[in-house]
Amino acid sequence: MPDPAKMEAAVHEYVAAFDAGSPERVAALFAADASVEDPVGSPAKVGHAAILGFYTESMQTGAKLKLDGPVRIAGDYAAFAFSVTLHLGGKDLRIDVIDTFRFNEANAVIEMRAYFGPTNMHGFA
Repeated sequence: MPDPAKMEAAVHEYVAAFDAGSPERVAALFAADASVEDPVGSPAKVGHAAILGFYTESMQTGAKLKLDGPVRIAGDYAAFAFSVTLHLGGKDLRIDVIDTFRFNEANAVIEMRAYFGPTNMHGFA
């Protein structure tokens, strides 16, 4: 079973890595064969190269994350609500998101899923 304290620390590192604009720090949280489904229903990005590419592109918008409450830990999952602010097309935008991370025994993220849709996107036209 993963360590709950390390799971929570990984979520905080994820947020800090966005603040630093460091996709490499985000990718380092993931196991080699991990998957990212962002948003849920989109094709999964699998493996370090795909995950690093996804976060490199995501951070080009200047995206910053702000936790909206505590990290919730249940078994090998961490769930956390947050808002993303970004600048795209000359506009400041916000997306309200809930992410889940699933961890392996080595406390690495093996699965990330992001839950949001059109009603959670503010400032988009």
